[in-house]
Amino acid sequence: MNNFSKIKDLVLSLEGDFEKFYDKGNSAAGTRVRKGMQDLKNMAQDIRKEVQDMKNAEGSEKK
Repeated sequence: MNNFSKIKDLVLSLEGDFEKFYDKGNSAAGTRVRKGMQDLKNMAQDIRKEVQDMKNAEGSEKK
């Protein structure tokens, strides 16, 4: 669940930059949004891998 908290924190930390980019046209904020979204993508991929590994380990224990 720690990973879930990290994702929530990341999304919340980007809120101001989203507003600055979309509402005020601040291009530097857009760069920060893009970086944050890349970080989010990487975190999501890591969590997917972790979940899959746990499922596979659980399946091999039942055999």
